[in-house]
Amino acid sequence: MNAYIFLGSELGKKQEAVDTVRKNFPTAEEFTYYAFETPANVIADTLLNQSLFADTRLVIVKNAELIKKDDDIKLIISSVKSMGKNSALILLSDENRLAAGLDDAVPKANKQIFYELFEREKAEWIRSFFKNEGINIDKDCVDTILEMVENNTAALKLECSRLIHFLPKDRRIKPEDIEEWLSHNREESAATLFSRIAAADLSKALESTASMLAAKESAQGILAGLARNFRKLGDYLALLETGNTSFPELKKIGLSVPKIKDDFSAAAHRYNAEAVEICLALTAEYDTLLRSPVAALENILMDRYILALVKAAEPSPR
Repeated sequence: MNAYIFLGSELGKKQEAVDTVRKNFPTAEEFTYYAFETPANVIADTLLNQSLFADTRLVIVKNAELIKKDDDIKLIISSVKSMGKNSALILLSDENRLAAGLDDAVPKANKQIFYELFEREKAEWIRSFFKNEGINIDKDCVDTILEMVENNTAALKLECSRLIHFLPKDRRIKPEDIEEWLSHNREESAATLFSRIAAADLSKALESTASMLAAKESAQGILAGLARNFRKLGDYLALLETGNTSFPELKKIGLSVPKIKDDFSAAAHRYNAEAVEICLALTAEYDTLLRSPVAALENILMDRYILALVKAAEPSPR
């Protein structure tokens, strides 16, 4: 059966799995759908109807965790059982599970969860990437990349692939070289969004969120990224309480890069420990809402979430 489920937050390895399936259907007509905007009957029709342009077809459904209605689940399951050998379906999600019926419809051998790599694994991935390009970078450079780039190998690969064309070839590479390039060439991400929230720039924060959603970044992915940053802010506030904000201590919590530290310093002037807990609670609340029947209002919910984060600092700023 050519049906697959690939789950988890490690986007790079998940994409490799998709590419492996794609190689088995080199001449396939490919369709990519998003569960929050494409009805289940359209996905089913695509799987079952014969193509006029190709003998085979590959259907990829992203955000598959949003397929929750019983009728939709039954329709997808029926389509999987009825589709011919020349059709293939890949269900993708950043989550670790789908609706039980969907999960049971796919052979165990065709299901895989790609968990986030440990820090040491990501560090080794970066070193190996640059080594394969004939470039040696030291631990401080690796740490700088890990602080400034999103927490998955897909984002790491994108930024590292760009970096190899920028880094100096005539001298030892310094962390400052990495920081300069990444700071001036940052795409919209949870890190840039947190920077705008830290600066209380609501307009830019909403604009950043809208850009990521328009680029099909999952709302859950944005929330997860912001949660990581607020937890790190909590660690930074704890350091401030001890009075020990030396470079070694900052490096332990991932704040050795000046630009990143500046963002957290700005955030620390607006949020205290209580406000950080409020923001984490808001993140959990909106994560639940975005998985509920009102998820169709995703853009509105995300705007309300960002507004709530910005306002959370106002009652009791530092």
